[in-house]
Amino acid sequence: MNSTHPLELVTVEPAALRVWVETRTVFLELTDGRILGFPASRFKRLSTASDEALSAVHLELDGHALRWDGLDEDISVPGVVAGRFQLPVQ
Repeated sequence: MNSTHPLELVTVEPAALRVWVETRTVFLELTDGRILGFPASRFKRLSTASDEALSAVHLELDGHALRWDGLDEDISVPGVVAGRFQLPVQ
């Protein structure tokens, strides 16, 4: 008797290749080619950060986290992609 197995869905968490800030919007280029952005005002510490501090973002954990050393802030890339923000749209 032959049996077939249904295709298993593989879930891969989104990761970023690069991150940058323009006019208080944080942009991510994801490994799947998408580019998405979110306003700094969606996170408490980012909303009150200076433009200079906001621009000092870098990737951590193989592109799965955003890190602002000067603000002591970490944000997960999968969380951003899923739309999990601290503050509502203003």
